[in-house]
Amino acid sequence: MGSMGFLVRLVIQAVAIWVATLLLPDSLQVVGGGTALGTALVFLAVALVFSLVNAIIKPVVKVLSLPLYLLTLGLFGLVVNALMLELVGWLSEQTDYGLRVADFGTAVIGAIIIALGTVILTAVVPAARKKR
Repeated sequence: MGSMGFLVRLVIQAVAIWVATLLLPDSLQVVGGGTALGTALVFLAVALVFSLVNAIIKPVVKVLSLPLYLLTLGLFGLVVNALMLELVGWLSEQTDYGLRVADFGTAVIGAIIIALGTVILTAVVPAARKKR
């Protein structure tokens, strides 16, 4: 699969984030870029940071919060996903570009939209699926 598969998944993640910003325009925004190309690059950068946060930090949080996952039958995953989105927002607030998340409720809804968008787009785009 290699780097091409990673790039396809990154674009899918960026599109899912873009859809979330369209559905939550006042509370979830990607800022910076100026031009259409610049904005697209900002979405890709946010998707990259989001992917890195989900790959590095999320597994640690999931292990540490395993009792809450079990107690809530997995629904605590919504909280963890929202926290990861808020972390990406906080990290990007350190720059003039990136994701801006208004509050935790927005993070929960945004995380749901991004997760659903990613699943749907991955199912539609054959190059995004991992070959086994």
